[in-house]
Amino acid sequence: MELDNLVPFLVRWIHLFAGVVWIGILYYFNFVQTEYFKVADPAAKSSAIAKLLPNALKWFRYGALVTFISGIALAGYLAAAVNFYIMLGMLMGTLMFLNVWLIIWPNQKVVMASNEQVMGGGEALPEAAGAAAKAGLASRTNTLFSLPMLLFMVASGHLSGLGSLPLGAEVGVSGTAAAIAVILILAIEANAIKGKMGPMASVVGVVHLGVALAAVLLVVAQYL
Repeated sequence: MELDNLVPFLVRWIHLFAGVVWIGILYYFNFVQTEYFKVADPAAKSSAIAKLLPNALKWFRYGALVTFISGIALAGYLAAAVNFYIMLGMLMGTLMFLNVWLIIWPNQKVVMASNEQVMGGGEALPEAAGAAAKAGLASRTNTLFSLPMLLFMVASGHLSGLGSLPLGAEVGVSGTAAAIAVILILAIEANAIKGKMGPMASVVGVVHLGVALAAVLLVVAQYL
């Protein structure tokens, strides 16, 4: 295997491995842990926050970091193959990465500090409830984004075009389609920063919204 092929192959492998770690833990948080916390008694929830959450968050945030860095490197190696669909996936992946490090992680640190204080016999930090809500909203938004992000990253090279533009084509889309897609994604991100949970409060709701966003973006890019 030539070095020109080996390096991007290894970068792609690292990207996939880190992505599985990151998105796998994201789904664990949203599909398993959050639902458990809704029904767990306070002592069990407190124990999980103290003993399980720190390690899970470590793998989560560094999985996101390695996925992001390797993704940028891979895009550099394969620049000629980067099309609009991959760029949409990269945009959502970048926002997801920023949500992890700038919203989820800082607010989860507040939650863990508050829990530690309570376990030591003290009072909960007054900002802990708000921090948990902010982290939860960003995490749900990342789950929503993950469905269309994974669709476009995979389908770009493996799914034939459904309309005027093949998914793997190296040509662009209309300016109108690009603008609508980007505005829609940024509007959802704005809600993640300072908005409401809405239908994302349930697992079914966030999955349905993720599928709907994927469908809307696909139709916009294919037919506008």
